[in-house]
Amino acid sequence: MLRKTLLYLSNQQQVFAFVRRNRLARRLASRFVAGETVEDAMTAVRGLNARGITASLDLLGESVHHEEEARATARSYVDILDRIKAEKLDANVSLKLTAMGLDISEELCVANMQLVLERAHDHDSFVRLDMESSDYTDRTLHMFEHRLYPSFPKNVGIVLQSYLRRTAADVELANRLGCRVRICKGAYQEPASVAFPDKRDVDENYVRCMHTLMTDGNYPGLATHDERIIADAKRFASERGIATDRYEFQMLYGVRRDLQEHLVRDGYRMRVYVPFGTQWYPYLMRRLAERPANVAFMTGNVVKEMLRGR
Repeated sequence: MLRKTLLYLSNQQQVFAFVRRNRLARRLASRFVAGETVEDAMTAVRGLNARGITASLDLLGESVHHEEEARATARSYVDILDRIKAEKLDANVSLKLTAMGLDISEELCVANMQLVLERAHDHDSFVRLDMESSDYTDRTLHMFEHRLYPSFPKNVGIVLQSYLRRTAADVELANRLGCRVRICKGAYQEPASVAFPDKRDVDENYVRCMHTLMTDGNYPGLATHDERIIADAKRFASERGIATDRYEFQMLYGVRRDLQEHLVRDGYRMRVYVPFGTQWYPYLMRRLAERPANVAFMTGNVVKEMLRGR
């Protein structure tokens, strides 16, 4: 019930308007969101790089319905790639096709993506297409396979979600293409007809897909905070002789920072997904909905930090 409530609230703009003005809510959000400006994001990346952690920057926002807003988002990503290059940071970017105008026009979305990918190509960088709800899975994968990946095979990759029943087949397709995949569990409310309702099934599908990507894929990103799955990945890699430079672990900004640093110390590659921007509220609600215990976790940590700051 709590998960459904949080996912419902993630789409309520009137609630966001109230929350964004609330000082405590903004303090809570700062645990998972780097800030609202590009400079906030760059500061976060510099800190991560200093700890031996790479980053993927995400300018939060989706479901754009105005052409100029979509074009402005594309220009923002070009600027972000320029900043990463100029400051010699170890980072790439993640984006959503709906932020590039997919709901307005496929041609507009492709034009915006080509603008971003051309700059990524110029800078020898990389752009990850975040996966959205299952309503967009087919459209995202079709555009990726037929309109983006052929021209920019080294500069664009996708995300697949293990809670979707179709994902094992999508992993096989991705491996045939030779494209880079981030495998995650998924954070949207989906019907049982398309997604596994039981967490155990989601986890089992994640592990199956992870193994396939590690043996046959192209530098997969293993996006999880689950210590059991991480231990399985390490065991599987050791048994199959898969070197640590053939994959990387990925985690969210502000989540399990202790585990991030532990993996780096042990010689594993770690990338942190760094969201920023004014549209942080829907993202925050989905993160809480993924694991409702995060509500108590985040509140407790912020209170501790506030008390230490006195």
